[in-house]
Amino acid sequence: MPISRLNRLLLTACLTLFGISSARAADAPPAAPKKPADNAFFALDPADAGPDYKIQGEYEGKTGDAKLGAQVIAGGNGTFKVVFEPGGLPGDGSDGKTRIEVDGKTDGDKTVVGGEGKFSGEIADGKLTGKTDKGDAFELTRVDRHSPTEDAKPPEGAIVLFDGTNADAWTNGKMNDKHWLYCGTKSKQKFSDYTLHVEFYLPFKPFARGQGRANSGVYQQDRYEVQVLDSFGLKGLNNECGAIYSHTAPLVNTCFPPLTWQTYDIDFTAARYGPDGKKVSNARITEKFNGVLVLDNVEIVGPTGGGQKEIPADAVQSGVFQLQPHGNPVFFKNIWVVEKK
Repeated sequence: MPISRLNRLLLTACLTLFGISSARAADAPPAAPKKPADNAFFALDPADAGPDYKIQGEYEGKTGDAKLGAQVIAGGNGTFKVVFEPGGLPGDGSDGKTRIEVDGKTDGDKTVVGGEGKFSGEIADGKLTGKTDKGDAFELTRVDRHSPTEDAKPPEGAIVLFDGTNADAWTNGKMNDKHWLYCGTKSKQKFSDYTLHVEFYLPFKPFARGQGRANSGVYQQDRYEVQVLDSFGLKGLNNECGAIYSHTAPLVNTCFPPLTWQTYDIDFTAARYGPDGKKVSNARITEKFNGVLVLDNVEIVGPTGGGQKEIPADAVQSGVFQLQPHGNPVFFKNIWVVEKK
């Protein structure tokens, strides 16, 4: 049915307001929705993660009598980086330094990795089979590792900050429908010296790179950031998961693939100041990441980026925990603290 001139003008004005322009707007077909940028894709459930997620992961086995591990990292659109680690996977035999990196690409129902003169092979049906650069055969099987402290129960006397029943211990704390705690909140209670247990869950973001790949952080006393990042298969630098951000790298990168619950068990001693306002001792951290020691009584000279300043007027520093928001859907659970006396 033809529309009146007035109605046409009103329709055109509304369409213009929403960014649609046409000389014959009333007769034009609706515009096709814009496809999201690849780097905006993420998944929180393996069922929604696509075929690349089924290939990504950890593989272990042997070449001859020697253990061999491999970490397969998805890069989007069927591309992968494969890191072979003689001795086994990180935290389970690898020295954390010997890394042989090759590329991989899905072609039909198999994924081909490496090439002539390199570690090479195929991934199919949960197996990575091939040959080393010296021609020695290997067969590795995909494994799903879990931290030995996942779902660890708080000991007697522990202060439970989050157990999935509510987020009352957190400023503006919010839970999703699975009763996981969103990042972007701070504890209401302050702490000085303690042992902290916290578990975190990272989204699958295959197209993202570097600090855009599931970034968050667990700030001790809202001053010192223990980095949270999808660093699966990376070298373990001081801006990657398990590190004191931009300060101290982990001894070994024990980051699991995303969509897996991971754990930090942190022993923290606060900085001390004397009556004259001069610092007597720096804060110190010992950290186990997925059950493996990665920071051993590390001294922190001062707050990391974005952290609150130390307060010389306080002889023993105290502060809240921050679960850093950084534009990524990162979640936490099973958070408890044992204060030192």
